[in-house]
Amino acid sequence: MKFITPALGALLAGLALSLGAAAQNISIATGGTGGVYYPMGGGMAAVLSKHVPGMQATAEVTGGSVDNLKLIASGKPYIGFTMTDAGQDAYRGEDKFKGAKVPLKTLMVLYPNRMHVVSVEGRGIAKMADLKGKRVSTGSPGSATEVMAFRLIEAAGLDKDRDMKRERLGVAESVNAIKDSKIDAFFWVGGLPTAGVTDLANTPGTKLKMVDHAEMVAAMNKKYGNLYVEDVITKDVYRGMDSDNKQATVMNILVAHESMDEKTAYNIVKTFFDKRDDLIAVHKEAINFKLENQKTNATPIPFHPGALKYFAEKGVKLN
Repeated sequence: MKFITPALGALLAGLALSLGAAAQNISIATGGTGGVYYPMGGGMAAVLSKHVPGMQATAEVTGGSVDNLKLIASGKPYIGFTMTDAGQDAYRGEDKFKGAKVPLKTLMVLYPNRMHVVSVEGRGIAKMADLKGKRVSTGSPGSATEVMAFRLIEAAGLDKDRDMKRERLGVAESVNAIKDSKIDAFFWVGGLPTAGVTDLANTPGTKLKMVDHAEMVAAMNKKYGNLYVEDVITKDVYRGMDSDNKQATVMNILVAHESMDEKTAYNIVKTFFDKRDDLIAVHKEAINFKLENQKTNATPIPFHPGALKYFAEKGVKLN
């Protein structure tokens, strides 16, 4: 009979622990390649893989918030970006999640997402009412852009199906379609600057037209809750803007399945705050990852206990 020596036992135990740690794979559900979620998610995956022992994280291209929430619902090891409106629908089992509540927890409040209603000079679009009869992309299927676009169109007194020829394209596809004169305008909700919109603004012979719509926020909040705020995209963000764009903004949050263990959630949140400078280098919207933004009224979904543990250590009081 062969005996395991103490030294060999310790080696095998250490190997088992390292193999167990290596098995902790996390996928970050992001969005399309032309927005902010995907590059930001790539940066997040890199810092988690580098700084959390045993964790291997990857960023995954998706349709956006709605798809991300459905991936989390699958129970697989996902964390995901979502806008608060789509997240609230999933948490409550409403709209696109009717009858299928997703058991979510908030990991952290991220940054503000600005609604862009984008056209170009020569298409006859200067205000929301001008979208009537036009070819318009309302965002890709599975995106929160589509959710918010529908709400904004409704608040403007338009019908998304009868009043326009509607396409369902992501931001990169929308930019290409407007360049090729296949659509006249598109909706996009994202951080600043969004690469696809920057590309359109910098296209020779093209002048960007950003449509004001902040006056619709009150009607949207009356129906859907206080999720939206009146905001501006300043004229220096994209080339060719003649004035600040008065628009609607919604917050982004990072969410996980409620079954995620406390230690994993704690490590994820801690790493993103500890390595915030690395994330800012990926995209400047990460400058909005602030402890003072972590408030219960900033997200309709309760915070994860692991996140609360980290915030408590940093002196953040959540009521």
